[in-house]
Amino acid sequence: MTHDHFSKLDNPAWWALTGVQQSFAAGGTVAKRYQRGILPFAAYDHTSPENLMALDEWLQPGEVFFLIGTLPFLPSHWEVIRELPCVQMVLEQPIADIPLTTPVIPLTAADRDDMFSLINKVQPGYYEPDTYRLGSYYGIRQEGQLVAIAGERVRLDGLTEISAVCTDPAYTGRGYAQLLTTRVCLHNLEQGITPYLHTLTTNERAIMIYQRLGFRQRRVINFWKLRKGAA
Repeated sequence: MTHDHFSKLDNPAWWALTGVQQSFAAGGTVAKRYQRGILPFAAYDHTSPENLMALDEWLQPGEVFFLIGTLPFLPSHWEVIRELPCVQMVLEQPIADIPLTTPVIPLTAADRDDMFSLINKVQPGYYEPDTYRLGSYYGIRQEGQLVAIAGERVRLDGLTEISAVCTDPAYTGRGYAQLLTTRVCLHNLEQGITPYLHTLTTNERAIMIYQRLGFRQRRVINFWKLRKGAA
């Protein structure tokens, strides 16, 4: 994998929305967003800071959304709600399959509501009802209830973000997150696609688990939670 290839991870949503995931995009030539209901992420062409301004017409007053990476001057009616420094990690080596201790099932549109409920119980704000359409998701059910999940989010040419890795608090400590993350990574590595992910710099436990799986830190990158106010 070339350095130039990884450089697109400095602005992953932009390269996804102008490439592999353009069918989920709304916007113009220099600024785009994921369609409402898919993902609350937006992006702009970083070659010029002014391109950020073009996003404004694609956002509704009061809408909360995320930008990744460089944040230049903002329109005066935009508000920064939170700065989220994240470790960006990539997996460039084979990953050992983990013996199944419990069945792992591919999730489909039939699981849509259960997926949304679980992820927003554990990690609210980053997942919308149709986010599952962005890639493959896998889950574990216990007594019919979806208790753990992992899947794919921002996908660009040759690179797939591993996301929505979460477990119901009543079922943590059983290795489900590691099992599901491995399953999603293998799904990509078998196709010659490099998995990458983001986790908060403060989440030392998650970083340690991902390092054990073979991920290396590429950089620290900010996610910005923003709100558009009235113009």
